[in-house]
Amino acid sequence: MDKSPVSTSQQSPRQNRLLAALPVKVYDRLQPYLEFVPLDLGWALYESGQQQQYVYFPTTSIVSKLCVTEDARSTEIAIVGNCGMVGIAVFMGDGSAPRRAVVQGAGNCYRLGARMLKSEFDKGGDLQRLLLHYTHALITQILLTSACNRHHTVEQQQYRWLLLSLDRLPSNELIMTEELIANLLGVCLEDVTEAAGKLQTAGLIHYSRGKITVLNRPKLEAEVCECYAVVKREYDGLLTYFAATQGNQQVR
Repeated sequence: MDKSPVSTSQQSPRQNRLLAALPVKVYDRLQPYLEFVPLDLGWALYESGQQQQYVYFPTTSIVSKLCVTEDARSTEIAIVGNCGMVGIAVFMGDGSAPRRAVVQGAGNCYRLGARMLKSEFDKGGDLQRLLLHYTHALITQILLTSACNRHHTVEQQQYRWLLLSLDRLPSNELIMTEELIANLLGVCLEDVTEAAGKLQTAGLIHYSRGKITVLNRPKLEAEVCECYAVVKREYDGLLTYFAATQGNQQVR
């Protein structure tokens, strides 16, 4: 991870939508312990089986949860961005990472000590309810990703991946090579190149030197399989529910 100084003047933990959904009193307890961390592309937050010392709340970065086989092949099972967190094993298990977590989109995040999060979670209340709802949404994403990878075309998988990634970023641009997308989806590079070519020819995206810009999102959403909509509903419902329950709380 790059240790060079980073300006935090324009950064806020509230850029993560989970943290933004917390009531002010809960957020205020956590805020002094939230540490700003820049994440470089390819940096592993956890390796499988590693004890988790921190949980991570991305703001402008994307983290991939990867399933790695004994022969070192990996497939992405979930994407985590500004509407989620990395490290649910801290409150759902023994604190050891069951899967690998790798930065697939460089950017920023905030991290919190595992003990601090577990202590707050064990109190019950709003944080516990929020994280349990989030875990349900994450499990839904994992299940739909598995089904999509098994039953849908590479094109549909790539459409789903693009849209889910964009939902977790503050812009309509991704820095991602075709080779990396192929590795994440567990498919051939030639298939990803062909699918990207069709998207570009149709005017849905522009791709150049590892930079993907989505030009026509509505049309892309019209072409994607139902897996995307199911996952999006889960996350939108989670955050809408907590926005409603918090009423007129002040967002700082």
